[in-house]
Amino acid sequence: MPETLVIPAELAWPFAIALSWLSGELIHRWSGLPRISVYGLVGFLLAQAFPAALASDGSSAVTMLANLAFGLILFEFGYRINLHWLRVNPWIAASGLAESAATFGLVYWISQSTGMPSMTSLLLASLAMSTSPAGVLRVINEKNSAGQVTERLLHLVAINCVLAVFVFKVIVGFWVFQTSGSLSQAVSLSLIELLASAALGALFGMLVPAALRRLGKLSQDGTVAFALGVVLLVALAHASDLSPVLATLTFGLTARHRRVAFSRTERNFGGLGELLTVLLFVFAVSTLEWDRVVAGATLGAVLLLARFVVKTAAVALFAHVSGISWRKGALTGIALSPMSVFVVLMLEQTKYMGIVLVDELAALAAMTLFMEVLGPIITQRALVWAKETPSNKES
Repeated sequence: MPETLVIPAELAWPFAIALSWLSGELIHRWSGLPRISVYGLVGFLLAQAFPAALASDGSSAVTMLANLAFGLILFEFGYRINLHWLRVNPWIAASGLAESAATFGLVYWISQSTGMPSMTSLLLASLAMSTSPAGVLRVINEKNSAGQVTERLLHLVAINCVLAVFVFKVIVGFWVFQTSGSLSQAVSLSLIELLASAALGALFGMLVPAALRRLGKLSQDGTVAFALGVVLLVALAHASDLSPVLATLTFGLTARHRRVAFSRTERNFGGLGELLTVLLFVFAVSTLEWDRVVAGATLGAVLLLARFVVKTAAVALFAHVSGISWRKGALTGIALSPMSVFVVLMLEQTKYMGIVLVDELAALAAMTLFMEVLGPIITQRALVWAKETPSNKES
């Protein structure tokens, strides 16, 4: 790209979002590939071509909108989690704990074997545990997927994301304590922070349905009310240095279990949610640099393969005792591939403390790019192979 080609910063993001959306629509219609994979690929190419124009810091409007988009997805994700199902069939929760722990252990061991420092290996292993709710839910909605694999996938993603947030926060707390000597900063990233985040989300999950009941407009105002709740919750979580991931996930989970049916709530929060989703997936790759991706490509590919194998094997191992076939268990594990958006936003949330962890984790940059493009495709194929996507519909 010629160095003389310049796009003003105020035009860069609207241009990137529009081009990514158009590319996603055209390529999806032509090939059937998930739109979000195309958003990520186009966004990465644009970020490399115009790095200054698409740069954003932790306090920028684009970063805030990306966190809001992720919050909307997490709310919808939490709204689909049924805790009663986990109580009836505890083997599902057991498989989630097992695959998360096995992933952490294997990734840590491989990272240590390459000579990576212990703290860096721990951070990498904690993030590798996670699966991106944004990638999984978007593919499920796009393919209109429903069935045993789909429901188990949603619950397993919720489990390993909560575990990843907890372990990541604990490790970052030790990192801050070791580098700054500030015990107060380390404590702020402890279990107290996570409990406060969940409590804040639960509070919103009780207040918003109560307000809708009071207004008597449950069926008409569900989408707007919940969207406004997420906006306020994300803003409060950031202002209070809490975890917007746990807060919004708990918000959706609590709202579901208030036993209120919101028939008019739109999937993906309607057109605005669709637009913010494009921004989210473009933003996720705009933080990556080509040189760092290349530097970490080999180790990143090895770690992704290890992560893929261990998640698939661990979920398949619990398949029969949890009531499904080995094949469906393996397909559920395969569908846990996406991780990019969750990882990027977790790293962005550490920048306010002056910690730029991506600089320490070149392999993570490569993993993020690979899974931004390949993860949704793998999930889509797993759901198709499980025969849980209606073949007579255009998604």
